[in-house]
Amino acid sequence: MDRRFRLARLWSNRQLRSIAPLCEGDIVNVSAGDDIDKEGSTYKTYFPRARSYVTTNYSPGAFRGYRGREHELLLDLTTEVPVELHGAFDVVFNHTTLEHIFPVREAFTCLCSLSRDLVIVVVPFCQEQHENEGYKDYWRFTPACLRQLFQEEGLTVVFESANNQCNAAVYLFFVASRHPERWIGKLPTCQPVTHAAGWVGSPAVSIPYPPFLLRGIRWLMHRIGG
Repeated sequence: MDRRFRLARLWSNRQLRSIAPLCEGDIVNVSAGDDIDKEGSTYKTYFPRARSYVTTNYSPGAFRGYRGREHELLLDLTTEVPVELHGAFDVVFNHTTLEHIFPVREAFTCLCSLSRDLVIVVVPFCQEQHENEGYKDYWRFTPACLRQLFQEEGLTVVFESANNQCNAAVYLFFVASRHPERWIGKLPTCQPVTHAAGWVGSPAVSIPYPPFLLRGIRWLMHRIGG
């Protein structure tokens, strides 16, 4: 995978590994495809304390669409959540899907409606446009946007972070809860994201050559010139 995409994926996987072992109960990975983490494993393995683990997908027959896999549900994020799935899961996880859904507000409501406690989302703050015939690329998100969206759904952000690798995609990793008091002192410490993608517009970083190499270059230039 191109480093512009891969670095952010590796970073978000590390973030999830620090959170997922704390999660218990019924877990769902929404719009999960094959549930792969693109490091040779599945996201299911990140949640060792899950009582149950299911995935959802849509667009039967499409790339990464619903195929009737074991423990897979058919779910359209642009429509109202079926009554039987309201609050059906303790943890709802969704990785880089929302930018591909035009009615994104409805999709966010759908995600939150599934959960009786935690919602974990990974979304791009900045990323190269990526789309094909199977899906389009519509949205980018800011930290303030996610905080507001969660607040309107009755959830409180309990963890947030962003990666900052130069010249690569920047993801936001947010965790929100309907019961934030349950997570006090349990989650990794964090600060509000205030300067995502701070490298944008910065001048190129100079490479600090070691002194012995600089001396060799000067000697060589002297020989050539003399």
